[in-house]
Amino acid sequence: MGDVEFKSLLKKAKLRLLRMHYESKVGHIGGNLSSLDAILYLHLFAMKNDDLFVLSKGHSAGALYVALWMAGKLDEGDLEKFHRDGTRIAGHPTGGWHPGIRFSTGSLGHGLGLSAGAALARKIKAAPGKVFCLLSDGEWNEGSNWEALIFLAHQKLDNLTLLIDANGLQGFGGTSEVATLEPLAEKFRTFALDVREVDGHDHAALALALAAQATLPKVIIMRTVKGKGVSFMENRMEWHYLPMTEEQYKKAVEEVTAP
Repeated sequence: MGDVEFKSLLKKAKLRLLRMHYESKVGHIGGNLSSLDAILYLHLFAMKNDDLFVLSKGHSAGALYVALWMAGKLDEGDLEKFHRDGTRIAGHPTGGWHPGIRFSTGSLGHGLGLSAGAALARKIKAAPGKVFCLLSDGEWNEGSNWEALIFLAHQKLDNLTLLIDANGLQGFGGTSEVATLEPLAEKFRTFALDVREVDGHDHAALALALAAQATLPKVIIMRTVKGKGVSFMENRMEWHYLPMTEEQYKKAVEEVTAP
C-alpha cells in the first residue's frame, strides 16, 4: 500500500470524522485527529480477524467509529447517531455490542489492564491473535496504567502492543507542564519492553514498527500533532474540548480537501 493510497483513505476518514463531530456538536476533535492515522491503519491493514483492539484513550471514540465504518464494520446510519440519545456509539466506547468494541473505556486509565488480561487469557488458552491497546501520553498520569505495566512485563505478554498517542497535550495543558514523564521511552525500557518511537502520522514508519518481530511486549510511542491537518486546531489545547462552529467546520473541510 503506497503513500498516495493511504493519504486518500485518510482524507476520506478525516472528512467523515469532522462531519460526524460537527453534526453532533461534540468536542474532543483534536485528539481524534492525532490518533486517526494509527487507528485507521490498524483497522484497514495491520490487524487480522483474531486480533483485538482496545481504545483506552476513550475520547478518541470518533476515530474508532470512523475506522470501523471505513472497514465496512459500521454503516452510515450508525455514524449519524453519534453521541445522540439512545445511541450505541457514544462519546466513549461502550463495549459488548460490536465485535470491534469489546470493552467500555473512559477518558483515561481503563484500557491497559483490560488489554493485559485479554492478552494473558490468549496465552493461557494458546489462542491466536494479538491485542493492540491505544493510549494517550497524558493517560500515563494514571497509576492504574503503571500497575498494568508491571503485570504485563512480568508476564512477558509478547502478544500485546501498546500504542501511545503522544501529542503533548491533555485537558489542562501540555503533558510536560501538568506532570512530565519524558523521556517516556527510557521509562518503558526499564520494564524490559520492546520500545520504539515513530512519527505517528507516517504510516510507513508505523507499519515497520508494527511488523517488527518482538519477544517482549511492544510499546510504540507515536509522536503526533493534536488537531493534525487543521491549522487552527494543531497544537491547541482548547480543541481537547471545543465543538466546531459552522464557520470552523467549513474551514476545516476546506483545509483537509486542499491538494
